[in-house]
Amino acid sequence: MSGAARLPKLLALLAGDAQADRAVPPTGFTARLTVFTAAAMAFLAVFALALSLATGRLAERWGDELARTSTLRISSPAEQMAIQTEAALRVLSTTPGIAEARALTSQEQRDLLSPWFGPELPVELLQVPALIEIVEDADGYDAIGLRARLAAEVPGAVLDDHTRWRRPLIEAAGRLRLMGNVSLLLIAGATAAMITLAAQAALAANAQVIQVLRLVGARDVYIARAFVRRFTLRALTGAAVGTVAGLLGVFLLPSADAAGGFLTGLGFQGWGWLLPLVIPVIAAAIAFVATRQAALRTLNRQS
Repeated sequence: MSGAARLPKLLALLAGDAQADRAVPPTGFTARLTVFTAAAMAFLAVFALALSLATGRLAERWGDELARTSTLRISSPAEQMAIQTEAALRVLSTTPGIAEARALTSQEQRDLLSPWFGPELPVELLQVPALIEIVEDADGYDAIGLRARLAAEVPGAVLDDHTRWRRPLIEAAGRLRLMGNVSLLLIAGATAAMITLAAQAALAANAQVIQVLRLVGARDVYIARAFVRRFTLRALTGAAVGTVAGLLGVFLLPSADAAGGFLTGLGFQGWGWLLPLVIPVIAAAIAFVATRQAALRTLNRQS
């Protein structure tokens, strides 16, 4: 069916029919249930969508940041620490694939340890290993060859290329994204189930009115269209309210720059703020299909 042919039917569905609408109660339990269900599920869908998009960004950022950096840890007696550090920096400066290598200062090491030991930790008085930050270039370096050179020239150096950290983090973010997508599917299924139950309850409660409409010549498709229209508009209205509430909740979440924690920055970014706007449309489409099938099936049993 072409778009021009669908337009009159869509307009007729939105406009409704006064006679057929009498078969559907404008208010009552089923109306409240449909609106509440659509609003609640849309609210949850906004957060599930935000989680799915945010974990995708998180996995990409973790992968990029950890893949480009490495850490060299030097454990040696205090009197040899400076010599070992200088030797390690010389080895790194002549290693192909390394763009930059620098030893962390005492203040930087204190900042790294302060979340566990407090900001007043006397790093200078403790036997804390020296740390060297390594930044790779676009080609990267040969980790196996570098470890062999360090073992020969800097015995107290241990290279950590973050592989054992990067893989679990990316896998965890990927699974969180999968859970977000599965949640969206479950929300859609639960919405369809609840609207189907509400439509069946409304059809059963108005069985006598439906019989009268049939006596005057109304066809089942004609009666079903009234139910489909009412429940579709209710789902659209409820989902719109739930989506706005969900967007407001996501907007009020702390940003990554403000809080800097692991679970911050879970909101939308850029064009992602437009994606939740399709939730009411999808909810209306689910209600349309679920109500139509439920109405035709129930009317067929009542005939």
